[in-house]
Amino acid sequence: MKTKQYLGLVIVLLGLLSVTAIKASDLLPPQMAIQEASDKLQQKLQDKAFSQNFAQVAQFVDQTIYPHTDFDKISELVLGKLWGTASSDEQARFKREFQTLLVRTYSRAFVEFKDWTVRFLPLDMPNGGNKVVVKTEVLQPGLQPISVNYRMLLANGEWKAYDIMIEGVSLVTNYRSTFSNEVKTKGSLDAVIDGLAKRNAEALAANNS
Repeated sequence: MKTKQYLGLVIVLLGLLSVTAIKASDLLPPQMAIQEASDKLQQKLQDKAFSQNFAQVAQFVDQTIYPHTDFDKISELVLGKLWGTASSDEQARFKREFQTLLVRTYSRAFVEFKDWTVRFLPLDMPNGGNKVVVKTEVLQPGLQPISVNYRMLLANGEWKAYDIMIEGVSLVTNYRSTFSNEVKTKGSLDAVIDGLAKRNAEALAANNS
């Protein structure tokens, strides 16, 4: 994935954006779920002292995006066929470490990137449907808009994101390819999870030093 596109993806998932084009009162429930996380993160972004404490930022980002993100479904989709053959312990460990990976990545973006806006596009939402694609564009001064679409699922009365596509590239597909190759290289899913846990621990320790 190109650097510009990846950074755009990180920013959008975090919701570090000002909403334009569609009034907040006109947003539909799936769009409102995205904006709710955006509003909370934007408020914290104003506090420079808060932004300098990476551990605090990561904890807040986790708490903010978790209610609007289906990490169970994302983890299952990312592992694909490997999920069905994984033990319950491996599934739980992978979900935990993969969530940590996403949160620390987005937390770093939360600290470093601020000057973006997002535009919600009209939503095609069938009556009674429990799946929808929320289409947005990331706007940057002097650059072409970046297309970012959220795949969302209605579960227990709440809309949650389970994939994000930027310029047609899926987060789930991208990570699935990465982890599939790692399993082939390391020989087992357990070894991949161990490596991911080690990288997470090292990255968090470096950011907090």
